Amino acid sequence: MEDSKASEALVPLFKLERLLNQDQGGRRITLLGSIDNKPALLTAERAAFPSDTRTLQTFHKCLADIKNLGTNDIYHWYLASVGKGQDVSSDLKLNLIHPCTEKHIKKYSPQGLRMVTETPEIYKDHVRPYIEGQREAGRLDWVFNILEGRKEQKDIIYRDPGQDGTKDEAFLLTPDLNWDRETLNSLHLLGLVQRRDIWSLRDLKKSHIIWLKHMREKILEATVRKYSDIEKDQLKLYMHCNPSTPSSSLTVGLMKLHPDQPTFYHLHIHVVHVMLEPTGTQATGKAFGLENIISQLENLSGSPDAGMADVTLTYGLGENHDLWTEVFLPLKEGRNG
Repeated sequence: MEDSKASEALVPLFKLERLLNQDQGGRRITLLGSIDNKPALLTAERAAFPSDTRTLQTFHKCLADIKNLGTNDIYHWYLASVGKGQDVSSDLKLNLIHPCTEKHIKKYSPQGLRMVTETPEIYKDHVRPYIEGQREAGRLDWVFNILEGRKEQKDIIYRDPGQDGTKDEAFLLTPDLNWDRETLNSLHLLGLVQRRDIWSLRDLKKSHIIWLKHMREKILEATVRKYSDIEKDQLKLYMHCNPSTPSSSLTVGLMKLHPDQPTFYHLHIHVVHVMLEPTGTQATGKAFGLENIISQLENLSGSPDAGMADVTLTYGLGENHDLWTEVFLPLKEGRNG
């Protein structure tokens, strides 16, 4: 007991010299300082969220200093704290989806992962029709709100009219809704193309190589210009073959610990700091590097219309994803031609 009391008495005596390290999400920090004029390291890590129903029923009532970062369609995101007072910093990033759909609930629920191989034939006969149905269901309204100037305009970092000044090559750069806008080591931006006929990397062709190179260079330039403490070789650019399983932060609407950006089939480029931990959406089998995509297109044989629709891709897919339950699982079991 005496040893415990003596140990507990050390922490209040800590005198800070400087912040030594911080993880990509700000959940763990290591401080360099001293106690009684002797060097000391103090590491602090946020405890896990409670999981019992009784505590979760009152969780949202304990939140204070809720500050809205943005709202777009059914998606809302905030900073908040679990304490009160002027000296309390925001220690939670909140995402709210309201009203949420059954697809959202499936996406954010715990699920196993599968590696699937999508041939050009499977893409043409099964995946492409599925994507078309998703787009027709109006799941891109929040993207079009940004592109057409109705929402999130103050957050736009850069607009590019394209090399030819037409909408075919125009794009914009904006913060991903899950980034706190402050922690540079967890920087996450989205490059959204203006044109609507390119749904995913599968639609990219050899004829798009110059455009992709132009976007890459302009995105890098705009990012380091906006965030001067970051250099170009500290940024990673990638795309997804299909929208991903969740990966970070806290979703209040579903009370889950792993949300991602809303699922959408509209060509976009993720821009992240290389120090951002490669969990979920950045992991192998999820992220396809932009430079590698460009190289693959350059080395494809055929006419300028040859492209990513002509190659076989392997990627990870959640077991709750419609593509697994409606396409790849039936194919695996021989129930789909």
